[in-house]
Amino acid sequence: MFSRRYFPRLAAALALGTAVLGAQAQALEGGPLHIVVGYAAGGATDRVARIVGDKLQARLGVPVIVDNKPGAGGRLAAQQAKATPAGQNVLMLANPAVMVVAPLVFKDNGYDAERDFVPVSHVNDYEFALAVSTAVPVRELSHLLAWMRANPEKANFGVPATGSLPHFFGLMMGEKAKVRAEVVGYRGSGPLLTDLIGGQVPIAFDTFDVDLPQHQAGKIRILAVSGAKRSPFAPEIPTFKEAGLDLVATGWNTFFAPATMPKDKVARLSQEIREVMQDPDTQRRFKDTLMTPVVSTQAQTEAMLKAYRAQWAPVVQKSGYQP
Repeated sequence: MFSRRYFPRLAAALALGTAVLGAQAQALEGGPLHIVVGYAAGGATDRVARIVGDKLQARLGVPVIVDNKPGAGGRLAAQQAKATPAGQNVLMLANPAVMVVAPLVFKDNGYDAERDFVPVSHVNDYEFALAVSTAVPVRELSHLLAWMRANPEKANFGVPATGSLPHFFGLMMGEKAKVRAEVVGYRGSGPLLTDLIGGQVPIAFDTFDVDLPQHQAGKIRILAVSGAKRSPFAPEIPTFKEAGLDLVATGWNTFFAPATMPKDKVARLSQEIREVMQDPDTQRRFKDTLMTPVVSTQAQTEAMLKAYRAQWAPVVQKSGYQP
């Protein structure tokens, strides 16, 4: 039998449990949450949106819908998200091309990255890789730089798109290493990889997750990665710093809310996404797709963006790049 002293404690515990469950079950006001992605389904940014969206749906108590809005390098999605009425639930998942580079190189984006959007949560990082065709007779970065200086007429490097982060990272490396090369822009990573494997372009800069499977298959050689430390997905590949160039750079995917969204809703979404990113299953799903998950508060996300803009704005502006 339970003692009389037990029942008050039991009642208090039941009341607390009911309150917690009620808080967890409180649906997000305003209906379904739409996650706008500026790229086609199947790409890296789209995969991030769907992994996080799947987890958010149960936590928010409303459907979470990924809206792919490809076009203009992600700028169309930003224009759509910016115009969201205050009562609607819309987040945009964007990368530096949309929120850092485009505002610097396009005279009229149709949006102001800092005024029209509020950072919500930084969810993953990715690195850049320098890869060479197997036809290039080098296996180390220092040897490649010597080869580029000795063969300036051959030292072209391909990028998945002009104006992309790999493009500017290639320029950053060239300036740091004091080598000059012609930039060859492609319409995506697929055509670039095809030409790199075939030897039509000797050098390529792209994201590490794109190049790694072909490196592991022996079809190309990755000479260095851009992170501060070696990637856990391929610990045998050195960083640029280890290879002799003091160079560290990464890209990211971050959720943004339109500036019209109420602050309390932004705060809740930021916290919910942070909880999702702490989930071991979420972390596993990111790593299975060669992406590095990040757990971040809203304040940490804002600080990251500020530092990132300070690093990349001079590179983009100095390049003189015009779309």
